[in-house]
Amino acid sequence: MRCPYCQYKSSKVVDTSHDRQGNIRRRRECLDCKQRFSSYERPILSTPLIVKQDKSRENFNPEKLKRGLAISCAKRPVSAADIERLVGQVETELQKMGKSEVSSRVIGDKVIEGLKELDQVAYIRYAIVYLQLDDLPALQAEIDRLLE
Repeated sequence: MRCPYCQYKSSKVVDTSHDRQGNIRRRRECLDCKQRFSSYERPILSTPLIVKQDKSRENFNPEKLKRGLAISCAKRPVSAADIERLVGQVETELQKMGKSEVSSRVIGDKVIEGLKELDQVAYIRYAIVYLQLDDLPALQAEIDRLLE
């Protein structure tokens, strides 16, 4: 691993830790300038193609999902780490499915379940768009279901 400070080609690993998604964080020290830095490793697993409602297909884009969640969670007590964690959980579940294609509905269902546990107001914001709650009675019905 090349040092980000002096570009020296060698470093030694000082510490290694793992997270729930299988990522590896390594704390390193440059053998030349002695600066310390972190590197992150994660296994490269393929995510399935997403089949949209119009039958078009696109690659899974975690950044796109993150942007949508950030809008739903705006001005709510939901940290960026919580959003990142939810996106990681959805991506991991998609990879574990082992399918080459998955309906966008599957992703939406996983996201809405995660949001329900994370923040109920963010859940309602996401549900208005995702479940197409077009009128107040439909919105009231969803809020009543949430309160039960």
